[in-house]
Amino acid sequence: MKEIGGYLEFENLGSREYHPGCLKLNLGRCAITWFLSQVGCRRLYLPWFICASVTNAVRDADIELIRYSIRPDFRPETSELPETLESDAWLFIDNAYGQLTNAELSAFKERYDRVLVDNTHAFFQKPAEGVATLYSVRKFLGVTDGAYLYPDREIAEPQLQDFSHDRFSHILGRYEKDAGTFYKQMLDNAHGYEGAAPAKMSRLTENILGGLDYDRIAKTRMSNYLSLDARLADCNELVLCHNLRIPDTGPFVYPMLVKNGPALRKKLAAQKIFVPTYWSDLITDAPKGSVEQRYAADILALPCDQRYDKEDMEVVADAVLRELS
Repeated sequence: MKEIGGYLEFENLGSREYHPGCLKLNLGRCAITWFLSQVGCRRLYLPWFICASVTNAVRDADIELIRYSIRPDFRPETSELPETLESDAWLFIDNAYGQLTNAELSAFKERYDRVLVDNTHAFFQKPAEGVATLYSVRKFLGVTDGAYLYPDREIAEPQLQDFSHDRFSHILGRYEKDAGTFYKQMLDNAHGYEGAAPAKMSRLTENILGGLDYDRIAKTRMSNYLSLDARLADCNELVLCHNLRIPDTGPFVYPMLVKNGPALRKKLAAQKIFVPTYWSDLITDAPKGSVEQRYAADILALPCDQRYDKEDMEVVADAVLRELS
């Protein structure tokens, strides 16, 4: 029976989601394992250059992993892939830093058919037509959970319902105070997702995602990205050596390849410029001397998101150039 009266709850913010009409799940890793279980995948070609949480979730789902490398331009090293996939196999492509175009992804679909694309780094890149694609929300927006899944065939949605009201303290806390005060809560929240089962996206997260100004967010990210690129491209090995592609809209971060990335991150952190290390496990676990090992250690994922403006990007660029000089 519906409750009527009493104290007011959180407001309904609207229904203007950027990814309507697809399946809405709790986490990116859960979207992956749910999709693969629904399509009967028993073997997955997975890049080394991927988050450990994805690798662990797929292993826990009892799916055989066959690893492959990426090229320096982030494309799959096709020489390590078969001519055709086995009948129970799928190819997983991670669109790292939004470097692959939809035309390229469609070409992989045409060649291999059973392809799942991870657009976690490309929230604003709509899925290539007919290509199974997923998005994890937390990398782009201030929510604690959430994933979108565009399957390439009819599949069921999970029966479980996620709830996120008790996971927002670090996000709300940072809005009113600072990151350091709530850093441990953020880590505890992330650890709490270990072993999570696939579930429907929480109603709270869905509500927040329905009330955001996506046009402003995408434009701000692009403007900030271009501001950093104008100052840093001449020092960025990804630009100088590997033809870094500027995403069409709403970039994730500004990826900058340097020498001795870990030391530079520490120097930037001392100036309250926090640069994450993505795929830190690859620094020790990836094949020695590989592209994956170097990129995990030495790519600076410089923030360019909607919280900041051109003046902030100048601060970041000045700090990076000062430390490189």
